Amino acid sequence: MKIALLQFDLCWNNVRANIEKALFLINKVDADLYVLPEMWSTGFVIRPQGVAEEESSSEALKWMKDTAFTKDCAISGSLAVSVEDGSFRNRHYFVSKNSCTFYDKKHCFTLGKEHLFYQKGDTSLVVSYKGVRFLLQTCYDLRFPCFSRYGRAGEYDAIIYVANWPSSRRQAWDILLRARAIENQCYVVGVNRVGNDTTLEYNGGSVIVDPLGNILTDCGEKECVSSVDISLETLQKIRSRFKFLDDRDRL
Repeated sequence: MKIALLQFDLCWNNVRANIEKALFLINKVDADLYVLPEMWSTGFVIRPQGVAEEESSSEALKWMKDTAFTKDCAISGSLAVSVEDGSFRNRHYFVSKNSCTFYDKKHCFTLGKEHLFYQKGDTSLVVSYKGVRFLLQTCYDLRFPCFSRYGRAGEYDAIIYVANWPSSRRQAWDILLRARAIENQCYVVGVNRVGNDTTLEYNGGSVIVDPLGNILTDCGEKECVSSVDISLETLQKIRSRFKFLDDRDRL
């Protein structure tokens, strides 16, 4: 499966401009799955009132669905949305030609007071696409290894982390992505943004890591699209040779 990382500078609270940026990058490469950053259509919005789209009429979500249908691909990324019960969610969507599913961010970023404005999720989600099983995760979730532990949320082949991870804490991003890949013997797809919002600076570091912790592709610190093929055959060979998962703690 070919996975493309879309790393770009998000335009603050400008859905149309961010759609155009995402489309420009998508058109640069053919892939089975395109992965966007966290809250890719607005930037990271702590106070969502007046900014978050209603899920039922979201222009950004409609674009994800239309593009997935037209290109016969899948698109993953999170949006700030308001839902029917009146709450706001940091909702990580996985959209393909024939389906749309989502995971609500479990670990709201308390340091930034995200938990005061967004309803957190309470379950994990594994979604299957073209035979590959993806665990969906969002930004701050990366710091909580028990939540993503292989087998806890069901078996999977890859973890997708979409993020707005600031440059001041970039070292943690780089290390933890590789740690999650190694400890769970899976591929890890991490997509971050670049640029600035109203308070923070972001310097990317979007990568795909293999089950041994090797970086297969790296977007660096600038706007770009980067892609690589992942192999289930390679994954199974690694898990068969190094049966570390058999000895894991059962939580």
